[in-house]
Amino acid sequence: MKHGKKYVDGLKLVDRTKLYDASEALDLCVKTGTSKFDETVEVHVKLGVDGRHADQQVRGAIVLPNGTGKNVRVLAICKGDAAKEAEAAGAEFVGAEDMIQKIQSENWMDFDILITTPDMMGLVGRLGKILGPRGLMPNPKAGTVTRDIGKAINDAKAGKIEYRLDKTNIIHCTIGKVSFGGEKLLANFNALLEAIVKAKPAAAKGTYLKSVVIASTMGPAIKINPTRVTD
Repeated sequence: MKHGKKYVDGLKLVDRTKLYDASEALDLCVKTGTSKFDETVEVHVKLGVDGRHADQQVRGAIVLPNGTGKNVRVLAICKGDAAKEAEAAGAEFVGAEDMIQKIQSENWMDFDILITTPDMMGLVGRLGKILGPRGLMPNPKAGTVTRDIGKAINDAKAGKIEYRLDKTNIIHCTIGKVSFGGEKLLANFNALLEAIVKAKPAAAKGTYLKSVVIASTMGPAIKINPTRVTD
């Protein structure tokens, strides 16, 4: 695969055999993210668990101290007072059966997160085959099925992210933009890794944090020493 000049130049700054401390790695990530647009910084954490077993699942949500830098579009599916609360909290789209119909018939997906109340899950559940593969299905563990819909929307707008294992036991999360600078990215990185470590299942055996890698959208991967991320 042929890479552009900026990627190749960025690669020269990175020692691919080295396991970096998080602060040094994030400073490097900022230096290598030199595109004309504000690149997103992602973290990929491989865990020593087997997510096929229910007692080894790792999933949760956290509000990053410095947000994600992304304008999050919220769809709230709720009725009555909850709908008024959702509108007041700044949800871009609020509705119930009408929104479910819109998603089913038009395959409408102009939102980043769906938040709903427990009483609506019977209806929202019908969208499982559409929302599930896109990672948009609301879930109580992620705080997206809740009676306190105003707080959930405020959290989403403030930079709440969900972390969960993929099929290869890796967690992929966005922790901000290159423009944040190393210090703010480090605060977000530390908050996420602390949450992942706290979520360690009791059934997990051996090394929990197998590898930690960060990269900006167009930049090279930078490996972080997994034994030192929670120092």
